[in-house]
Amino acid sequence: RFYEKVQALHQDPEASVDNPLLAFSLIKRLHSDWPNVIYSDEATENTQALHAGFKEVEQELPGAEDLDGAARALMRLQDVYALSVKGMANGVFQRAGAGHLLLYSPGRRISLSADDCFHVGKVAYDMGDYYHSIAWLEEAVGLFRLSYGSWNPEDRSSLEDALDHLAFSYFMAGNISHALSLSREFLHYDPSNQRVVRNVAKYEKLLEMGTAVSAGPLQRPNGTRLQSRDAYEELCQRPGGQVGLAGGCHGPPPHHCPLSHVLLGPLSPQPAPERLPHLSCSYETNGSPYLLLQPAKKEVVWIRPYVALYHDFISDAEAETIKGLAGPWLQRSVVASGEKQQKAEYRISKSAWLKDTADPVVRALEQRIAAVTGLDLRPPYAEYLQVVNYGLGGHYEPHFDHATSRKSPLYRMKSGNRIATVMIYLSTVEAGGSTAFIYANFSVPVVKNAALFWWNLRRNGDGDGDTLHAGCPVLAGDKWVANKWIHEHGQEFRRPCSTNPQD
Repeated sequence: RFYEKVQALHQDPEASVDNPLLAFSLIKRLHSDWPNVIYSDEATENTQALHAGFKEVEQELPGAEDLDGAARALMRLQDVYALSVKGMANGVFQRAGAGHLLLYSPGRRISLSADDCFHVGKVAYDMGDYYHSIAWLEEAVGLFRLSYGSWNPEDRSSLEDALDHLAFSYFMAGNISHALSLSREFLHYDPSNQRVVRNVAKYEKLLEMGTAVSAGPLQRPNGTRLQSRDAYEELCQRPGGQVGLAGGCHGPPPHHCPLSHVLLGPLSPQPAPERLPHLSCSYETNGSPYLLLQPAKKEVVWIRPYVALYHDFISDAEAETIKGLAGPWLQRSVVASGEKQQKAEYRISKSAWLKDTADPVVRALEQRIAAVTGLDLRPPYAEYLQVVNYGLGGHYEPHFDHATSRKSPLYRMKSGNRIATVMIYLSTVEAGGSTAFIYANFSVPVVKNAALFWWNLRRNGDGDGDTLHAGCPVLAGDKWVANKWIHEHGQEFRRPCSTNPQD
């Protein structure tokens, strides 16, 4: 049965792990389902050959950390995109609640098993996150009930396990009566379990005494560090193309072009293009001989903060070369924490750094960045090219690129703060992955081979608070970007101070 399921999953040559449900299912199969089959009583024949073959690849397979991380990624997608858990379990990416708006339609629908849903719920349960554990364990219980009595070699859990964890989750959430009914159902299947017998007595006593806390609506957990969660998620949920207008650049430069790539937040209704005279498309040489034969295709997408999108900034071949160079060196991304750097749940990605000596493609790309920005990228005025891969549910919650403290590790370069950011999109994504500017209230979807540019500092050297931005979670696909951070030293005559100290 297990072989037939695996074979069915691989029948479609177009199937890929762009679909986060398929990615989760694959990781879970490699981490836990295969060992269940390999070490089962049914695998008595060829046992030695099976064990030897498995041992050869065991070290390269996903570990417990990978599986739990994949489960947290599904919960992250559930939250940021307001997805229905029941829909996700059925392989459908639709908005929870009224309307059931479909956010993404995969080529092949991949549904999750009862054991899959149990594992996601168990990860939340182990973190004390009963908001998520209840939703996923409810799905697990429902699916286990449908298949109760049939043995499945993939299942590490059971209906009893799911009922046990769900009952305690409801108890911790304050719903004693539901915890009691689930515990009684558990005892129907396993009446000799003394721990659950004691729990039932405890729940009955609490209800009799009337001391049970009334169960209100479950509140989703939110870390204190993310104060702008609602605005961030609203921007991430903007469906691509719903707000932007169709069309291109027309007429003599500077062309007045529709905001073909900008998605506005709920507080910013779409203005008519004629009311935005400063938003335009143009071919730019920036006074650089490097751009004379092939001017940069610049689209100004926002004024304050100033954000520009350079279309066709890099070729497909160059993008593939850069991804190939970075691939072997990818490590879990870190964030600045005081004077140190560390991993954090609010930044899930892998990254690598490339020197301009790594390949002629990297050197040519740096020359192009210097030409379009007019800034000095010679060491130590800019950091190495950072290549980032956002996989299953990869994201980066709202943050500034510039340092907000003099103790930041950014100042170790002794070249000042980060004055500007150039972010190059090296791949397409099926859904999600937009760059959201929280306070400015707009987001820019992934545009393959384009480069996004913005100033992090104002002309007086202060950080621009309007540049608070985020990388929305990748809902489906594999997002690659290359970041070039340019520092303020060396740019004194390229971006001089203004006569107005407030600028």
